[in-house]
Amino acid sequence: MATSATEVFDLFSATVNDYQLTSLFTTSGSETYNTYLEPWLLFSINDFNDARKNVGVTELVYTTANQAFSTDLIIKDKVILAIIMVRYWMGKEVNNVLQMRNVVQDKDFKRHSAAQNLTAKQALYNGWVEEIEQRLNNYMYLNNDWTGWKEQSYDTQ
Repeated sequence: MATSATEVFDLFSATVNDYQLTSLFTTSGSETYNTYLEPWLLFSINDFNDARKNVGVTELVYTTANQAFSTDLIIKDKVILAIIMVRYWMGKEVNNVLQMRNVVQDKDFKRHSAAQNLTAKQALYNGWVEEIEQRLNNYMYLNNDWTGWKEQSYDTQ
Protein backbone atom coordinates (compact mmCIF):
# COMPACT_ATOMS: atom_id res chain seq x y z
CA MET A 1 0.00 0.00 0.00
CA ALA A 2 1.32 3.44 -0.92
CA THR A 3 2.02 6.15 1.64
CA SER A 4 -0.18 9.21 1.41
CA ALA A 5 1.41 12.65 1.54
CA THR A 6 -0.99 13.43 4.38
CA GLU A 7 1.14 11.27 6.67
CA VAL A 8 4.15 13.52 6.00
CA PHE A 9 2.01 16.66 6.22
CA ASP A 10 0.75 15.56 9.66
CA LEU A 11 4.34 15.21 10.91
CA PHE A 12 5.20 18.59 9.43
CA SER A 13 2.15 20.18 11.09
CA ALA A 14 3.13 18.71 14.44
CA THR A 15 6.54 20.38 14.09
CA VAL A 16 5.53 23.94 13.18
CA ASN A 17 3.24 26.39 14.92
CA ASP A 18 1.97 28.85 12.33
CA TYR A 19 -1.33 30.62 12.77
CA GLN A 20 -1.62 31.16 9.01
CA LEU A 21 -1.35 27.43 8.31
CA THR A 22 -3.80 26.66 11.11
CA SER A 23 -6.21 29.25 9.71
CA LEU A 24 -5.86 27.81 6.20
CA PHE A 25 -6.64 24.32 7.46
CA THR A 26 -9.58 25.53 9.58
CA THR A 27 -11.18 27.71 6.93
CA SER A 28 -10.43 25.79 3.74
CA GLY A 29 -10.11 22.17 4.80
CA SER A 30 -7.48 19.51 4.40
CA GLU A 31 -7.53 19.35 0.60
CA THR A 32 -6.56 23.00 0.18
CA TYR A 33 -4.11 22.72 3.06
CA ASN A 34 -2.40 19.71 1.50
CA THR A 35 -2.20 21.45 -1.87
CA TYR A 36 -0.57 24.46 -0.17
CA LEU A 37 2.03 22.24 1.54
CA GLU A 38 2.79 20.09 -1.50
CA PRO A 39 5.52 22.32 -3.05
CA TRP A 40 7.54 22.05 0.17
CA LEU A 41 7.14 18.29 0.02
CA LEU A 42 8.37 18.25 -3.58
CA PHE A 43 11.47 20.22 -2.58
CA SER A 44 11.98 17.78 0.30
CA ILE A 45 11.66 14.74 -1.94
CA ASN A 46 14.26 16.22 -4.28
CA ASP A 47 16.73 16.79 -1.42
CA PHE A 48 16.09 13.37 0.10
CA ASN A 49 16.42 11.60 -3.25
CA ASP A 50 19.90 13.10 -3.65
CA ALA A 51 20.95 11.43 -0.39
CA ARG A 52 19.26 8.17 -1.36
CA LYS A 53 21.04 8.12 -4.75
CA ASN A 54 24.41 8.60 -3.04
CA VAL A 55 24.02 5.27 -1.24
CA GLY A 56 22.30 3.35 -4.02
CA VAL A 57 18.83 3.39 -2.45
CA THR A 58 15.88 3.64 -4.83
CA GLU A 59 14.55 7.15 -5.28
CA LEU A 60 11.15 8.03 -3.90
CA VAL A 61 8.44 8.27 -6.54
CA TYR A 62 5.63 10.69 -5.78
CA THR A 63 2.48 11.35 -7.78
CA THR A 64 0.89 14.78 -7.44
CA ALA A 65 -2.42 13.62 -8.91
CA ASN A 66 -3.25 11.47 -5.88
CA GLN A 67 -0.69 13.02 -3.48
CA ALA A 68 0.86 9.66 -2.66
CA PHE A 69 4.14 7.81 -2.92
CA SER A 70 4.40 4.69 -5.02
CA THR A 71 5.63 2.64 -2.05
CA ASP A 72 5.22 2.43 1.69
CA LEU A 73 7.62 4.75 3.46
CA ILE A 74 9.15 3.79 6.77
CA ILE A 75 8.73 6.24 9.63
CA LYS A 76 12.35 7.42 9.33
CA ASP A 77 11.71 8.49 5.73
CA LYS A 78 8.52 10.33 6.68
CA VAL A 79 10.28 12.16 9.51
CA ILE A 80 13.18 13.22 7.30
CA LEU A 81 10.78 14.55 4.65
CA ALA A 82 8.77 16.46 7.27
CA ILE A 83 11.92 18.01 8.73
CA ILE A 84 13.15 19.08 5.32
CA MET A 85 9.71 20.62 4.72
CA VAL A 86 10.24 22.70 7.87
CA ARG A 87 13.42 24.07 6.31
CA TYR A 88 11.52 25.33 3.26
CA TRP A 89 8.69 26.70 5.41
CA MET A 90 11.24 28.57 7.56
CA GLY A 91 12.96 29.90 4.46
CA LYS A 92 9.65 31.42 3.43
CA GLU A 93 9.19 32.94 6.88
CA VAL A 94 12.65 34.52 6.85
CA ASN A 95 12.09 35.85 3.33
CA ASN A 96 8.80 37.46 4.42
CA VAL A 97 10.67 39.52 7.04
CA LEU A 98 13.43 40.39 4.57
CA GLN A 99 10.88 41.56 1.99
CA MET A 100 9.32 43.84 4.58
CA ARG A 101 12.61 45.79 4.65
CA ASN A 102 11.83 46.96 1.09
CA VAL A 103 8.63 48.66 2.30
CA VAL A 104 9.68 50.06 5.67
CA GLN A 105 12.39 52.71 6.01
CA ASP A 106 15.68 51.63 7.60
CA LYS A 107 15.09 53.62 10.80
CA ASP A 108 11.57 52.24 11.19
CA PHE A 109 12.69 48.73 10.27
CA LYS A 110 15.17 48.68 13.16
CA ARG A 111 12.39 49.55 15.60
CA HIS A 112 9.75 47.26 14.13
CA SER A 113 9.08 44.07 16.12
CA ALA A 114 9.30 41.86 13.02
CA ALA A 115 12.76 43.21 12.35
CA GLN A 116 13.81 42.22 15.86
CA ASN A 117 12.76 38.66 15.09
CA LEU A 118 14.80 38.48 11.89
CA THR A 119 18.09 37.54 13.54
CA ALA A 120 16.39 34.89 15.65
CA LYS A 121 14.55 33.47 12.64
CA GLN A 122 17.73 33.34 10.58
CA ALA A 123 19.58 31.57 13.40
CA LEU A 124 16.74 29.09 13.79
CA TYR A 125 16.69 28.50 10.04
CA ASN A 126 20.44 27.91 9.98
CA GLY A 127 20.05 25.46 12.85
CA TRP A 128 17.42 23.52 10.90
CA VAL A 129 19.62 23.45 7.82
CA GLU A 130 22.45 21.99 9.89
CA GLU A 131 20.17 19.40 11.47
CA ILE A 132 18.81 18.33 8.09
CA GLU A 133 22.31 17.97 6.69
CA GLN A 134 23.29 15.87 9.70
CA ARG A 135 20.21 13.66 9.32
CA LEU A 136 20.91 13.14 5.63
CA ASN A 137 24.56 12.35 6.38
CA ASN A 138 23.47 9.86 9.05
CA TYR A 139 21.03 8.32 6.59
CA MET A 140 23.75 7.90 3.98
CA TYR A 141 26.20 6.53 6.55
CA LEU A 142 23.73 3.96 7.85
CA ASN A 143 22.61 2.91 4.36
CA ASN A 144 26.02 2.77 2.71
CA ASP A 145 27.31 -0.59 1.48
CA TRP A 146 30.57 -0.92 3.41
CA THR A 147 31.52 -4.39 2.09
CA GLY A 148 34.02 -3.12 -0.48
CA TRP A 149 35.80 -0.79 1.93
CA LYS A 150 37.85 -3.62 3.43
CA GLU A 151 39.52 -4.07 0.06
CA GLN A 152 39.67 -0.26 -0.33
CA SER A 153 37.09 -0.27 -3.11
CA TYR A 154 35.06 2.85 -2.35
CA ASP A 155 32.76 2.84 -5.37
CA THR A 156 29.24 1.96 -4.13
CA GLN A 157 27.66 1.86 -7.57
